Amino acid sequence: MHRFIRCRGGRVVLWRWQFALLSLPIIIVLSPTGIHGQQRSSSKFELRTSSFTPGGPIPKEFTCDAGDRSPAISWTDPPSGTQSFAIIEDDPDALSGTFVHWVVYDLPAAFRWLPEALSGDESVLGWGRQGINSFERAGYNGPCPPPGKPHRYFIRLYALDVKLNLRPGAPRKELEAAMKGHILARAELMGRYGR
Repeated sequence: MHRFIRCRGGRVVLWRWQFALLSLPIIIVLSPTGIHGQQRSSSKFELRTSSFTPGGPIPKEFTCDAGDRSPAISWTDPPSGTQSFAIIEDDPDALSGTFVHWVVYDLPAAFRWLPEALSGDESVLGWGRQGINSFERAGYNGPCPPPGKPHRYFIRLYALDVKLNLRPGAPRKELEAAMKGHILARAELMGRYGR
């Protein structure tokens, strides 16, 4: 439908009702699956622990002063396309430079947690692998700072778009080189320990 309107000055204007729609607000509703049917997540990729309060002190049982147990960690759903996870724990406050306490890689994409006190084997629960830390051992070795100001210990979890298939016992540098260009998301938490 259209009609002609004669305006002042004798001009004739063609008015189409469709043009009036341009001035109306447009509301687009997206479905939870988003574009192309891919699941959209409103939650952030997060790393959690029940072994200590993030940002707070790390209990002795997770350090070299007691049990030297690896902490329990869990995480929320990763981005779409995640094929594996990797973990690095380090101490950036060490006098000799960043000191690595834990290296883990090739954890399956279905994993959402690791229990406390993993063994020092190069395999993780028969699936992923543990690399060599700065103590030159496979697996986890906890905080062990010299006396003085507490150090910060960061645990970082990486969601990767590939399985790395690194050799058992790979060090941090080898892991970081293999992860380059494959990190979909990163989550971290931090604890402190001093003597």
